[in-house]
Amino acid sequence: MLKKVITYCKESYDELVHKTTWPSRKELTSSAVMVLTASIIIALIVWVMDSVFRLIMQDLIYPLFA
Repeated sequence: MLKKVITYCKESYDELVHKTTWPSRKELTSSAVMVLTASIIIALIVWVMDSVFRLIMQDLIYPLFA
C-alpha cells in the first residue's frame, strides 16, 4: 500500500515538472486582464438589472400597496 502511494507521488511530481506546460508571463497577464474585464462587465450588468428592478418596485409595485 505504501509503495503505491510513493509511486503515485513520484509520478505526479514527474508529470507536474516535466509534462505540464506553464503559461508565460505575457499569457498569464493577458488572461488576468480578460478575467478582470469580464468580471467588471458582469458586475455592471448585474448592477443595471438591480437598479431597474429597484426602480420598478419603487414606482410601480409599492404604490399599489400603500
